Amino acid sequence: MTPRNGRLAMIAAAVVAVGGAGAGMVMLDSHSGGAHLPPPTNVDLTAPAPISPPISAPTPSPVHTATPAPGTPKPVASASPAPAAPVAPAAKPAPPADAALVIKRILPIKGAIKYGKWYWDEAGAPPGQILITVDLQARVLSAWRGGYEIGTAAVLVGAPEKPTPTGIFPITQKQVKHFSNLYGEAPMPYMERLTSDGVTLHASEVLNGYASHGCVGMPLAFAKKLYGVTHLGDKVIITDGKQASMGDKLN
Repeated sequence: MTPRNGRLAMIAAAVVAVGGAGAGMVMLDSHSGGAHLPPPTNVDLTAPAPISPPISAPTPSPVHTATPAPGTPKPVASASPAPAAPVAPAAKPAPPADAALVIKRILPIKGAIKYGKWYWDEAGAPPGQILITVDLQARVLSAWRGGYEIGTAAVLVGAPEKPTPTGIFPITQKQVKHFSNLYGEAPMPYMERLTSDGVTLHASEVLNGYASHGCVGMPLAFAKKLYGVTHLGDKVIITDGKQASMGDKLN
């Protein structure tokens, strides 16, 4: 993917526990003791007890019950409302899955990048997904983090008879010191494998007129920096003449 300014731009979720500790309830047993009173003194127990006149039982007064007026609603006992269950705070929505795939910054480089030249600037780029883009026509590789371009370089690509494939390739292997088992033990420092048949990213001498057997060759110092930020599974997107600009998706 090539930016419209003439060079390639790389395409590349708390649960809060609510009061689990219940307040302990303690039941207190109170025991009341009975007091024994002494018998009364100075009482003649032999004298006959006076006879009191009979006491007629009082006639109970009639009980008047009030009849409610028609239409008067009957009183209803009100029940105490049950305590509301605690509610956990709502979780913050997760960002869109492809948020990191939108171009948010392109390094301010004037003109085309010359062979052997590279640029690297992580300042202002927040943590995020790493994505690598390579455009075969522009012969430029770009490294992106969270949609911010952090590095770019002119690179070698495959010769016509051994073209570099286009598509999306995850990095499946990394090795600082690697030697080709197909081309006479040729050194391939900072190798990052893309395909099972030998296409990789690796350090190489990048000169005008040079080509590879399908690999993407990068200046040694740039390859070392790129190796330091990538992880197994990071994607490398290889295009052939695709342009990109700010706000475009890297996929």
